[in-house]
This record gives sequence, structure tokens and C-alpha cells, in this order.
Amino acid sequence: MATLKHQLTTLLHFRPLWRFAFLISVVAIGFLATTSSSYPIPSAPSDKVNHLIAFIELTILTRLAWPELRSIWYAPALLAFGLGIEIVQATLPYRDFSLADVAADGAGILVGLMPWPGLRKVARRDLRDSPKSV
Repeated sequence: MATLKHQLTTLLHFRPLWRFAFLISVVAIGFLATTSSSYPIPSAPSDKVNHLIAFIELTILTRLAWPELRSIWYAPALLAFGLGIEIVQATLPYRDFSLADVAADGAGILVGLMPWPGLRKVARRDLRDSPKSV
């Protein structure tokens, strides 16, 4: 069991993985937000739920990729990304600008910022977390 815990802790601390996942997510969200959707894309029945889920994911990935970064820096940046998406959508003939979507993005960021059980404990490594400790 200690080995599994160590492997999970190592995975949580593998920042390049989370940074790559964040980059892929930003690209995918940008594509999905601007596509004309001529083919079926699996999504929630409500557009607001899609925004909520997308920004929960982005916030969690940001927290994993840059754990030392305070939310005061990345939360506004994520919200600006959501607003940027809406501004781009306003210029597309098949999309609309919606402040309700930006509000859903903000709600997703707030949910993603909620405390995680054990996150502080996992984030602080010391000699006791060594796999060879007794």
C-alpha cells in the first residue's frame, strides 16, 4: 500500500504531465468553442454545464501544474480566457456572446479552487515521505 501511495504522490508531483494536459485542454476547449459543430460532439445538454466542467478541469490542471502559484494570479487569467472565447464567438456567425457563459466559467473556477482533502499534506514533502523510511 505504501508503494501505491508513493506512486500516486509521484504522479501528483509530475508537473510536466499536468502542464502538457493543461496545454492540450486549452487547445481542445478553444477548438470546441469556435467550431461550427457540423459533426456530433459529446457534451452536456446545457452549454453552461459544458463551461462549468471545462473550467473546473482547467483550474484543477493549473493547480497540479503550478502548485506554487497563488490563485490570485491564475484565476483571473482563466476567467480572461473564458471572456476571450466569448469575444471570439461574438465574431463568428454561428456562435453568440454570452455573459452567462462567462459566469459559468467563473463558477467552474470557484469549484476548482475548493479545498482538496490532503492536498496541503501531499504538497509538502519531507524525509518521512521517502519510500525507504521506516
